[in-house]
Amino acid sequence: MTAAVHEQSGPVDDRPRRRTALYAAVAVGLTIALFVGVLATRKPAADRVAPSRLIGRPAPDVSGPGLDGSRFALSAQQGKYVLVNFFATWCIPCVQEHPQLRLFFERHQAAGDAAVVSVVYRDEPADVRRFFDERGGGWPVVEDEAAKVDWGVRGVPESFLVSPDGIVLTRVVGGVSDVGLERLLAQADRALRGGRP
Repeated sequence: MTAAVHEQSGPVDDRPRRRTALYAAVAVGLTIALFVGVLATRKPAADRVAPSRLIGRPAPDVSGPGLDGSRFALSAQQGKYVLVNFFATWCIPCVQEHPQLRLFFERHQAAGDAAVVSVVYRDEPADVRRFFDERGGGWPVVEDEAAKVDWGVRGVPESFLVSPDGIVLTRVVGGVSDVGLERLLAQADRALRGGRP
């Protein structure tokens, strides 16, 4: 009886298993392709303009001692655009955006039409000094604990473009690029000039 059972069962058909494995591999491949497609086509961080309760309102002041010992006040920057950049040395996107901020700062420092100020976010002064010593950047770096609350900052990097008359124009969440900042500045400038008689 046992021999008869073995003869009737014959070789095991593993085609259903192969088919299931093939379907699973195709599903995983499609998921990966979709994920890569989303990453490749999403907007760069510099274009991630986000809403803020501050847009269209006077900018909260940013003031405090700078790394060089001088005192900074945003309210004293009237007459030029100011990019208020919240950052930390432990933040990877902040490190990545730093060369882009340098390009933007250097171009506009020469022109005198825009400035940059960085506000330290949960970081040690010694680490911030070392960061700027190693990576450069001649703009004011301020420690102002109240600023992150006043500006509604929840994480870094976050940047705000402030108009020459002190109004918050744009909020960008995530790292910025020189090209993206130039685009935002040009848009703001066109809008401000368009509103004048």
